[in-house]
Amino acid sequence: MTTPLNRTTANTAPAAPVRIAHLGLGAFHRAHQAWYTQHASDGAEWGIAAFTGRRPDAATALGAQDGLYTLIERGGEGDRFELMSSIVEAHDGADVATLCRLVAAPSTALVTLTITEAAYNLGADGTLDTATPAVQADIDLLRATLARFPAVDDAAELEADDAGHAPPNASAPAAGGSARGAATAAGRLVQALAARRRAGSGPIAVVSCDNLANNATAARAAIGGLADAVDPELGGWIAGNVSFVGTSIDRITPRTTDAEIALVEAECGYADSSPVVTEPFSDWVLCGAFPAGRPDWASAGAVFVDEIEDFENRKLWLLNGAHSLMAYAGQLRGHATVAQALADPACAAWITEFWDEAERNLPAEGLGIPAYRAALLERFGNARIAHHLAQIAMDGSNKLRMRAIPVLKAELAAGRTGAGAARMIAAWVAYLRRAHASGAPIADAAAAELQTALALPAGEDLKALLDVLDAQLAADRAAESAVTAQIGAISVAGASV
Repeated sequence: MTTPLNRTTANTAPAAPVRIAHLGLGAFHRAHQAWYTQHASDGAEWGIAAFTGRRPDAATALGAQDGLYTLIERGGEGDRFELMSSIVEAHDGADVATLCRLVAAPSTALVTLTITEAAYNLGADGTLDTATPAVQADIDLLRATLARFPAVDDAAELEADDAGHAPPNASAPAAGGSARGAATAAGRLVQALAARRRAGSGPIAVVSCDNLANNATAARAAIGGLADAVDPELGGWIAGNVSFVGTSIDRITPRTTDAEIALVEAECGYADSSPVVTEPFSDWVLCGAFPAGRPDWASAGAVFVDEIEDFENRKLWLLNGAHSLMAYAGQLRGHATVAQALADPACAAWITEFWDEAERNLPAEGLGIPAYRAALLERFGNARIAHHLAQIAMDGSNKLRMRAIPVLKAELAAGRTGAGAARMIAAWVAYLRRAHASGAPIADAAAAELQTALALPAGEDLKALLDVLDAQLAADRAAESAVTAQIGAISVAGASV
């Protein structure tokens, strides 16, 4: 019988104390932030309590393994296996009471996020979209919660907690929550931050690790905006006590398959239900304050900068932009993975043209763009990393706002054609049209709006789809013409549109 994986059978060091709470227990977090924390010089002092998003499955599986899992670094020449132990607790995201308890603890110094772009629930203007039903439901719930449970004495709470007993009303106000927890990530964090405020535990950092332009600003808009709508005093406390840290994150992490589970069992000699496969490359750039401290991530290779926007755009446009271009154009041309798409001369040429446009709109110094582009080609070409285009294609309406539209607008403003960026949008439109015609589901947070647009006659549907992406772009005849031309060019190049 294969040995089960847990801290007893693996004979690991004692679990580190929880000092980081994480929302979004997915493969990327386990390949990236958890890896940097484990490899930090003081990693043994920083344990992560990670919470899932919509489903409890990952927490159930990892909980049975005491948070342990295997990281498979898959290079071109072979695999390297590492037992990861930095996640010390795994929880269902719906367990808001536990999130509140942990965030309220003085020992917790920061909260990291990998919740995906759509989960921020921001409108096109970058502010919280309070018309979203889930957001409005959380606002109503949190208003009722705060009204029902007045603040308790903070000193009594802390004294009770230090003594190892539950504080007064621990199930709701003292924990910052209620019998019902908020549904959105921002709502859950507002509950947890209310708990920290009540406990008097002081400032804390929130670190967004999602692929968003200005992700610190996005996190502040989502969390601070919701808190302001619920209770302006709480919103004021968050504004004064929560540091929102911006990041640029990078490590290609495809979905784990049964093959990886079997591989770990064969190579490592234990049964791991939750291994993660990733590439050897990793990158993390951070900008912002950590008022309660942080791990020594720099010792693991993370970089701390005073200004992060250019690093964010380099990643969003060059890596993520190329991914989105391949996700739509590659699938239209019959490819399933990034490596397959890159091996297609047409797709490779389209990537180069888009990269040239993006590079023209990035600083020439300080970003090492030629080396970055060369490294991306090597990484994309690693056929041993089966990064599926269908996975990348999800939530395109959010992704293209950051990956294609800024480059297209900049190119048009400079009097150039923007053909590379327009082609990415055109491929997305053609991909959606094909899905709609075949009755295939559209995996996008704006699926209802997209389906409504796709039901319009040809031509009208394009304008409506562009409007979902960006109203200003939809009103720009030059932009619409550029996209229309590229839809035709994709078809001529042999894509199935």
